[in-house]
Amino acid sequence: MHFDVLIRSAQVLDGTGAPPFQADIGIRDERIVAIGELGQHTATASLDATGRYLAPGFIDVHTHDDTNVIRTPEMLPKLSQGVTTVVVGNCGISASPVSLEGKVPDPMNLLGRVEDFRYPSFAAYAAAVDAAIPSVNVAALVGHTSLRSQVMNDFARPASMAEIDAMQALLARALDEGALGLSSGLAYRNAFHAPTAEMKPLVAAVGKAGGVYTTHLRDEFAGLLDAMDEAFATARCGEVPLVISHLKCAGAGNWGNAHRALDRLDTAARHQRAHCDCYPYTAGSSTLDLGQVSDEIEITITWSEPHPDQARRPLKAIAADWGVSLLEAARRLQPAGAVYHNMSEDDMQQVLAHPLSMVGSDGLPNDPHPHPRLWGAFPRVLARYSRDLGLIPLSEAVRKMTSLSAANFGLTDRGVIREGAFADLTLFDLETLEDTADYDIPIAPAHGIELVMVNGVIGYRHGAATGERAGRMLRRSRHLTHRMEDSP
Repeated sequence: MHFDVLIRSAQVLDGTGAPPFQADIGIRDERIVAIGELGQHTATASLDATGRYLAPGFIDVHTHDDTNVIRTPEMLPKLSQGVTTVVVGNCGISASPVSLEGKVPDPMNLLGRVEDFRYPSFAAYAAAVDAAIPSVNVAALVGHTSLRSQVMNDFARPASMAEIDAMQALLARALDEGALGLSSGLAYRNAFHAPTAEMKPLVAAVGKAGGVYTTHLRDEFAGLLDAMDEAFATARCGEVPLVISHLKCAGAGNWGNAHRALDRLDTAARHQRAHCDCYPYTAGSSTLDLGQVSDEIEITITWSEPHPDQARRPLKAIAADWGVSLLEAARRLQPAGAVYHNMSEDDMQQVLAHPLSMVGSDGLPNDPHPHPRLWGAFPRVLARYSRDLGLIPLSEAVRKMTSLSAANFGLTDRGVIREGAFADLTLFDLETLEDTADYDIPIAPAHGIELVMVNGVIGYRHGAATGERAGRMLRRSRHLTHRMEDSP
């Protein structure tokens, strides 16, 4: 047999959580066609992987790369850390089905400027992704706030029945055109006034189509458990699998409650399909939210439209310079972005290690001084939390980045190394693997990622992009169920 690419003598982590095993991997076109001892076969390109680990390409289930996969298709922040698929449209904000005039509503402005929202249908967005040929695969959710932006001119109220019907029609069409499901960002001011009565018909449409519902909870602070219960009830009503976005215990007064949140998740998961995602840092990042301004935590401004000179400075220092309160300084800076150091390390580790959690970066690629998770989340899990701290076995850490993610988002033949699966692969040297991005210098590629292959094409090798891009739009091809007996 002749292969296009033959990877020899790799320590294979197949994505299922099974222990690593040594094998050769034969690839033809875009698929894995053989696994085993393949020394007698020939190949156009043969790669020696002795001493390195070969995993399925990592699936970043929580991104805001919606417009970047089109505008910057090289996608180096993700490709350089071994990511081969990004799930966009999280936290209620998506680039489609959206067309805008005038000011971009918060937090949709995290995705770009008004000219970046030019996809009135999901099909139009998918076609633009395919035309751009990004270096990674793209799968997309539809954002609830984005739907609101198309039918409402006032976000500070519940939607009317007519508006709900209009959102439902937009959502149903997007689901028919291949969207993965619906996301919500109920903590944000432009979605906070949406009651469960607004969410349930939309989530029910997702359940009918066999999609997934992800949610940035209404409250990640003192009201966390009640917000989780709301999400569980909404998903049950719609008979849809649930993913809680970046599950955390935010705010100093809420630290130490991870075990309660995870107990609540475990209890729900006995009756419905429920998971969460997590990033391996104790700081979050988003737009500057007055509701999160507190002197109990460190807040760093990452950008400000009216005061760009204040970027990369602590909010406390800005307020002191101006002689005003933290809240007043934040008002003057808006619209702006911020990093919030609002979590405890112990809580984060508990969520990261939990069997129902997946890894998602939640990186903000349009931030001029981004959170380091944009460039470092996946290597950080493997190097710091698996190799160095022993928090998660290596094979389990890889499962959280690959097969679990593919199963929960309906991505067929992704997230595993087996014959017939797509050749999305990441080769890394565990000894040298290291995330190098930090809060001071956040734009920095990881060390130790030696090769990344997407759909059988090598897109990254020896610390640099090859210039060959083979990503594509992944439309939902499986009908997911909320029943636990069918969960991964």
